Amino acid sequence: MSTDFVFQTAKELKVGKYVLIDNIPCRIVDIETSKPGKHGSAKMRITAIGLFDGSKRNLLTPSDADVQVPIVERKTAQVISVDNDSAKLMDSETYEYFDVSIPEDLKGKVEAGKEVEILVSMGKRAIERVR
Repeated sequence: MSTDFVFQTAKELKVGKYVLIDNIPCRIVDIETSKPGKHGSAKMRITAIGLFDGSKRNLLTPSDADVQVPIVERKTAQVISVDNDSAKLMDSETYEYFDVSIPEDLKGKVEAGKEVEILVSMGKRAIERVR
């Protein structure tokens, strides 16, 4: 059985890396660390943006606690067709066809025949950029 995430200590996380918050893969945009108190360990407030829904999430955890880090793959795909807010893509390695929604900032740039870079994690896919 393959897992979709690995465990990592919270203090090893960095801005730009990924973390699972509420079972949703997110990209870290900010990390604040408080000093350890008299009876406790240092706390970390991690702010991240969801990879597939774009919503902002927060995670408050001790710095020495284990957190889940999603396994995120970068792949290339060929755009087969575009229909309003979604695109039909073909994976460049497996030649598998699938539909994916087009992010707001890439609308108008995703066109049939172009290559796009996609992120794949936990069974979901999202277009990251047009090549």
